[in-house]
Amino acid sequence: MSSDVVEPALPNLAPVTESRAGWQRLMLLPLVILAGMGLSVEAGLLGPLGAQVGHLWATLSIFGVGAALLSLLLLFSGPQPGPALSQLLRWQLLGGVLGPIYVVVLTLATPHIGIAMTMIAILSGQVGKSVLIDHYGWFGSARKPLDAERGLALALIVVALILMARG
Repeated sequence: MSSDVVEPALPNLAPVTESRAGWQRLMLLPLVILAGMGLSVEAGLLGPLGAQVGHLWATLSIFGVGAALLSLLLLFSGPQPGPALSQLLRWQLLGGVLGPIYVVVLTLATPHIGIAMTMIAILSGQVGKSVLIDHYGWFGSARKPLDAERGLALALIVVALILMARG
């Protein structure tokens, strides 16, 4: 009897060409837009939940459900490539601190200023900081200097925030 061992297919490690990278970005945009829509739904759910059980308990429950879901995904997806958690640089885990702060702020702000205003304010902060991170290449990201188009995009988001606040 012979036993044939089937090797798993290796991922395509070929360099990403310019046209392939463009298509990947284009294909990811709808997914990112849907994720953004999910944040608006989350904000709408967190406000009433925070009023009902308290802002910190609401945050803990959201993260508890997320942790349970991720645990199941990890359980059924098999071993993950990469270094062990203990081998990571501590600053790389800062998102674990920033995430709950973000959710507590959502829980506190949304009932008072509304979902749309909360989201445009968050978007303003995200894009503003993202432009700086890209410009300076912080956290190992590729440097993308702030040019007139990126500056205009940021300015338009700030204008949207002002218009939302006035309306």
